[in-house]
Formats: sequence, C-alpha cells, structure tokens
Amino acid sequence: MTIQEAQQRVDEWIRQYGVRYFSELTNMACLTEEVGELARVMARTYGDQSFKAGEKPNLGEEMADVLWVLICLANQTGIDLTVELEKSFEKKTRRDATRHINNSKL
Repeated sequence: MTIQEAQQRVDEWIRQYGVRYFSELTNMACLTEEVGELARVMARTYGDQSFKAGEKPNLGEEMADVLWVLICLANQTGIDLTVELEKSFEKKTRRDATRHINNSKL
C-alpha cells in the first residue's frame, strides 16, 4: 500500500465507520497518547522495564496506531504525506549528505 492509498483508505474508513474525523486538536491529543503507548512498549521491550501481567509486546500494533492518527491529521489538514515525505528526503539529503558518513561516532 502506498502512502497515498493509506490516506485514502483511512478517509474511507472514517466516512464509513467513524462518522466523522475527531477535531484536529482531539486527534493531536490522540497522537500524543498513541506515541506514549508506543514508548511504553519500547521501554519494556528494549529498556529496563518489564511487562506487567497481561501486557504484550505489541510494537507493530502501536506503530500502526501512531501512523493511523498521523494520517487522520494529514487528511484533515489537507497534507499529502507522499509529497511531504519526498520533500523531507530532499531536505535531509542536502543537509546531511556527508554529516553521518563523516561522524566517527557512527
């Protein structure tokens, strides 16, 4: 699935099952919540914390939840994530073309 297809499928799902998008501010809060849930799983999987009884290492599920809400926000605000990601690649390539290659820490 392309990013554009993902944006379209989320929009179709919202219209069919979700009635309407939550407000942009509510979705921003939801995104923050989902990033927190992802951070919790990361801390338990790769950090020093352990999973609580009943918790599971659902890293992919949490990443997908973050992506879902980010796509909702893009759709609501008229952002084409494919275009913006391409621009981000160009910016990072110009800025960091030799930065990481010349980093002795890496």
